[in-house]
Amino acid sequence: MFAEIMLKIEEYISKQPKASEVLGPVEAAPEYRVIVDANNLTIEIENELKKLRFRWQELGNSLDKCKNNENLQQVLTNATIVVSVTASTTQGQQLTEEELERIEEACDMALELNQSKHRIYEYVESRMSFIAPNLSIVGASTAAKIMGIAGGLTNLSKMPACNIMLLGAQRKTLSGFSSTSVLPHTGYIYHSDIVQSLPPDLQRKAARLVSAKCTLAARVDSFHESPEGKVGYDLKEEIERKFGKWQEPPPVKQVKPLPAPLDGQRKKQGGRRCRKMKERLGLTEIRKQANRMSFGEIEEDAYQEDLGFSLDHLGKSGSGCVRQTQVNEATKARISKTLQCTLQKQSMVYGGKSTIQDRSSGTASSVAFTPLQGLEIVNPQAAEKKVTEANQKYFSSMAEFLKVKSEKSGIMSTS
Repeated sequence: MFAEIMLKIEEYISKQPKASEVLGPVEAAPEYRVIVDANNLTIEIENELKKLRFRWQELGNSLDKCKNNENLQQVLTNATIVVSVTASTTQGQQLTEEELERIEEACDMALELNQSKHRIYEYVESRMSFIAPNLSIVGASTAAKIMGIAGGLTNLSKMPACNIMLLGAQRKTLSGFSSTSVLPHTGYIYHSDIVQSLPPDLQRKAARLVSAKCTLAARVDSFHESPEGKVGYDLKEEIERKFGKWQEPPPVKQVKPLPAPLDGQRKKQGGRRCRKMKERLGLTEIRKQANRMSFGEIEEDAYQEDLGFSLDHLGKSGSGCVRQTQVNEATKARISKTLQCTLQKQSMVYGGKSTIQDRSSGTASSVAFTPLQGLEIVNPQAAEKKVTEANQKYFSSMAEFLKVKSEKSGIMSTS
């Protein structure tokens, strides 16, 4: 079957198909059956190449180990060093001549299978524009690979997008080697050119998006709609538009001015309670005096520094830096003239002053108890008389100059 498919591929490669020849369902065309069989054959070839050799189980299935080029043997590559070290540390057994011949024959067969696989891929890529024109948004090579692994266009259209993204993923790592270079959950779509053109932090997100669009394109191609590839072109434009949107820098934050307030006329509170609150929360007289300044006057610094808060009117001479009782004339209680006359008449004393006419309390007494003389009668008018005599001596209009008089008497006595 392998030789038959390869012969048919060589036959169809020599013929260049035309778009006018592709009429009706694609599955009905004989070449489509060859393409599907060729895709299935690539899967079998991959499985054959992945079989482990029992001689060096620690190594992988790289095809470079199957080649024997004398020119390359002069340079020790990393793979050659790994083979040499592994050969000296492996626990395998020595091969016989017959087994060695079979291994060399298997290596030659592996190289032939690899060449046949690449030949099939080239053939499928050349026919992708006729088989799946809309699926070619990821590239002909990637589309051929995912079709080959899925088993044809019909099977690919039945797969969900999450599974299409994993087609071709490496599920095994080499035993004993680092797995940092192996990216999990990455297949052919992740390694396609359209995804690898993005920054690394956006590649996984882009692979999910491309897988979803490939699912839609494969379903369109499976029903043979849009043979000219218009749906695939629209899907590719949508993908590129989203890629550009992801890579745009963040917008500059604009400073928006505050809107004009729409407040209308507010209700003004009044009344006794509101006035009390304003007096309690308003500026005190000390703060008003401290905030009041005189123009053109040098203020005294409160902190004895070059700059600081001054006391302004609060620290002026006359105020004494100690707040005096400030009387607000607007709120000062007023006494009518009639009440003033009444209070003045009550304070007046007619005639001589006596204990009867005196305004002092009736419990006051002129008798004093002293510890030395016992009971003593005190004249309450004696203190007033003493004050009156002192005033007449110093502040009377008829008073004389005492100092001049004493000097004059001294001069007369000496003479």
